[in-house]
Amino acid sequence: MNDYLNQPNGVFPSVCSLDCPDQCGLLVHKENGVIVRIEGDPSHPVTQGAICNKVRNMNARIYDEKRLKYPLKRTGPKGSGEFQRISWEEAINAIAAQWKSLIAEEGAESILPYSFYGNMGRVQTESMGRRLFNRMGASQLIYSICEAAGTVGYQYTMGGSFGTDPEDTVHAKLMIMWGINAVSTNMHQVAIAEKARKNGAKVVVIDVHRNRTAKWADWFIPIKPGTDSALALGLMHVLFAENLVDEAFMAQHTVGHEALREHVKAYAPDVVSAITGVHAEDIIKLARMYGGTEEAAFIRIGNGPQHHDNGGMTIRSIACLPAVTGHWLRKGGGAIKGNGGHLALNRRALERPDTMPRGDNRPREINMNLIGEALLELDKPISSLYVYNSNPAVVAPNASKVREGLAREDLFTVVHELFMTETAKYADIVLPATSTFENTDFYTSYWHHYVQVQQPVIAAYGESKSNTDVFRLLAEAMGYVDEMFLDSDLDLIGQGLSNPNNPALAGITAELLLEKQFVKASVKPLFPGKLRTASGRIELYSASMERHGLPALPTYTPLVDDGPYPFLFIPTANHNFLNSTFAHNEKHKSMEKTAKLYMNVSDAEGLGITDGEQVRVWNSRGECELTAVVGEDVLPGVVVSQGLWADSKSGMAGVNALTPDRVADMGNGATFFSGKVQVARAV
Repeated sequence: MNDYLNQPNGVFPSVCSLDCPDQCGLLVHKENGVIVRIEGDPSHPVTQGAICNKVRNMNARIYDEKRLKYPLKRTGPKGSGEFQRISWEEAINAIAAQWKSLIAEEGAESILPYSFYGNMGRVQTESMGRRLFNRMGASQLIYSICEAAGTVGYQYTMGGSFGTDPEDTVHAKLMIMWGINAVSTNMHQVAIAEKARKNGAKVVVIDVHRNRTAKWADWFIPIKPGTDSALALGLMHVLFAENLVDEAFMAQHTVGHEALREHVKAYAPDVVSAITGVHAEDIIKLARMYGGTEEAAFIRIGNGPQHHDNGGMTIRSIACLPAVTGHWLRKGGGAIKGNGGHLALNRRALERPDTMPRGDNRPREINMNLIGEALLELDKPISSLYVYNSNPAVVAPNASKVREGLAREDLFTVVHELFMTETAKYADIVLPATSTFENTDFYTSYWHHYVQVQQPVIAAYGESKSNTDVFRLLAEAMGYVDEMFLDSDLDLIGQGLSNPNNPALAGITAELLLEKQFVKASVKPLFPGKLRTASGRIELYSASMERHGLPALPTYTPLVDDGPYPFLFIPTANHNFLNSTFAHNEKHKSMEKTAKLYMNVSDAEGLGITDGEQVRVWNSRGECELTAVVGEDVLPGVVVSQGLWADSKSGMAGVNALTPDRVADMGNGATFFSGKVQVARAV
């Protein structure tokens, strides 16, 4: 490894660790051992020197005076934030003693790890922690809070998370950004689109909010939340009716196109217009643009549409569009929902599920979207929670219920974090965590095709430790002597990359990454080729779905009735945060300014609400206060917030206090965007 730590001055390669598809290559500038500047790596083929404001100002977060420096033990009531300093030895011994007692009295299932991708490093997220809790036999977490519903819907259709190489989309002549605020969440897709525009491409945005991306587009199509599958079916109605389909491609590469042809006859433009709020003439116009593009047309499928009750079917419906038009065969055409399948690692080697109890002793699974319910209502209770890379008190749905569960005095909670988050305030033990710049790790994007390595650039902050180091200490304290806990972080990189089932990673080793910093995987085009569906083709008609009790053909299903409230509530991402990351940092808060609620002017006038006024937003699950932005950026009956802000008022949770914890139609996915609320002027 390169010894960047002992070089106090210079410019060093790094990787952005955020849960973002762009996964930028970085250059970190150090003076006297301190990071003074972060910029994009101009040699990285995707980053090309450009990074977002979030990361450009990351050093403000790394050196924030509020960052945790040493282990803490709770001294006051849960949620009060009252702690005292303890040593690492005390902390590890206290955790191990409590766990040993719980395992003896209640079984290992009484312990639940709760994590996600606050750090996208594959070593720090998916290795030692999974090994420890698998070996222990702890309850297993279902990682379904983000892309799960759409991933399953897309997989039924395409066989896995396989899409277009984003670098090829520069050749597209039509780009449809569907449910993605790419200017704020996928900026390099926007950069590629700008290059395509110079060659004559048009950009269409379909979204519930006239956000930054919608304002940048050539054509913005507003849509009612949760109706995207109906629009996709309406487009296919026109494509088939006007013979804008590719019969040869469908015959060779799909199954079920004749059944789909008949099925979409029920989704005429006037019918779909009544469902979606999109004018019938615009449905016809878009279908003709898409089907009539002789060169490549590309769809960037965002996270938004899958966060509904019907999210899985929605993504499946959109994914059928490039199949009926044959755009997959044109360079830069097709779609990207996610590209993680192309870079699939040896997860068994990283996580070691073989050490988990089997058969009747296999641990139970708990859906992370239902963490509030799990903490409060299980017959066999969760008695200990270990949280890392996540902040469930803010990011999980039905947050008031989550906090009620976290407040249980009989729940032994450990949080490993960089900051005293809302979740950490409920912990019994808080452990200080390193940042990505202090870790050894490797990264694989779920959008582009590059694998990247992170070597430590700065020393650990205070007494902070990495996830892998803490899990090794805990394994030792628990008496686990398995050799897998002796693997170094560099060993883990090699084990993850060694996947004989994925030829795209062939030849990419830890040693090569240390030499090159980033390497592009050898991903072959999807077509011509055989997909990983049962038929080996795109499944427009899915027998697998039929066996699982789902409609075999893409179908529009209305959202679940969420109660007697007038507004559909969509809590989207903002420009300067990423989930709750940065929400506590003054620099990033100053860039974002305030927590907003976008309302249509007709709705606001009816409630006597003026632009810039504080409003109370509530339903049966909870409430919060936001600043009203009144205008035409959302349709009547829809309100949109942006970002997961830190608690806005004492005793009042953020926007996820309002979101439902129902499970979506596929993949145990989240339904953040299918809630309803009432709005009034704040008192």
